[in-house]
Amino acid sequence: MSQGRKAAERLAGKTIFITGASAGIGQATALEYLDASDGKVNLILAARRLEKLEELKQKIGREYPEAKVFAGKLDVTESASIKPFLENLPQEFKDIDILINNAGKALGSETVGNIDAQDIAGMIDTNVLGLINVTQAVLPIFKAKNAGDIVNLGSVAGREAYPTGSIYCATKHAVRAFTQSLRKELINTKIRVIEVAPGNVETEFSLVRYKGNTETAKKVYEGTEPLYADDIADLIVYATSRKPNTVIADVLVFATNQASPFHIYRG
Repeated sequence: MSQGRKAAERLAGKTIFITGASAGIGQATALEYLDASDGKVNLILAARRLEKLEELKQKIGREYPEAKVFAGKLDVTESASIKPFLENLPQEFKDIDILINNAGKALGSETVGNIDAQDIAGMIDTNVLGLINVTQAVLPIFKAKNAGDIVNLGSVAGREAYPTGSIYCATKHAVRAFTQSLRKELINTKIRVIEVAPGNVETEFSLVRYKGNTETAKKVYEGTEPLYADDIADLIVYATSRKPNTVIADVLVFATNQASPFHIYRG
């Protein structure tokens, strides 16, 4: 049996909860799960932009009629809304099997002393507190059945800090520490804890970071061949479709022209 067929069988019938699913890596991950499972998964798509989720849901309905999709508005920074979101899921979506903590962002590129307080709060609340609170809300589901996958989206910025990225780097270092602690806490269970840490990925990320300044955002990728959202989605699906005794615990992934946050070849 081919590896692709084995992965499809392992994923069939799984319920997958993806935060930040309206665009970028989150959206690409939803589509990759559908492709890898022949559409035989249940998807919980959560993000702040409900209209984008509805567009994605319609696209999925046309291309994968067997797939079951729930699209719901969720801002992970609003901690009080997370448990009600889960409690109000339709019954067929309540038994979550895979959690993809994808919601995250960078805001601004100022040096310390010049960073906007709202940008600091926005990054910490989304990248750290949001991820932790979603994980805490879903973990009891996994513990009850002694099974489940938690995938946290880290970053090369969580391995090596760089100037003008102090807060974003700090949040991704926090994600890495949280992930490592959680994996050790769950070592006597069959719950897998996975970190996927991308390097330079071309998505809406830079457009958000630079507050909608398209010209500045494009310069981030000039002269490079970056990773794309579907490259990261492919790794996430691969990691969560391995045999139950296998944990792809930690993945650092670069484009071929990158070796660290500082070392990006621009042709």
